[in-house]
Amino acid sequence: MKKTKKVAMNETAKVTAPKVEKVPEKKPAAKEAVAAPAKKEEVKEIVQHTEEVKETVKKETAKAEEKATAKKSAAKKTPIKETVYVQYLGKEINHQDIVKQVKEVWTKQLKKKVGDMKSITIYFKPEENTAYYVINDDVKGSISL
Repeated sequence: MKKTKKVAMNETAKVTAPKVEKVPEKKPAAKEAVAAPAKKEEVKEIVQHTEEVKETVKKETAKAEEKATAKKSAAKKTPIKETVYVQYLGKEINHQDIVKQVKEVWTKQLKKKVGDMKSITIYFKPEENTAYYVINDDVKGSISL
């Protein structure tokens, strides 16, 4: 039989672990530093593209608004303001004043609505001191100047 050494329970076996040298780890920041310029360029390209798209949308919107405005202005032509005066023998007669008087005759004396008026024709005769009018080609009258 073989003889074996008995180790006392109190004694512990000394085991030495092999020494391991630590290898310096590569910093993740270094990896990101290499990738960061590429990402920045990509971001710049994306931002530039986005700005180009925004500019295009603004231009298209402006064109559409111009077309809409042009259509509105073509549809809504403002009438030209006209002022007509007749001067004769030291008197001055305003065309608009005569038109107002004709409308008053139409509404107050004839009891009709201004919206029913289709046309007004006025003839000035300063030598007679009178303005003659024709409303809707059938109602005739005169106003003293």
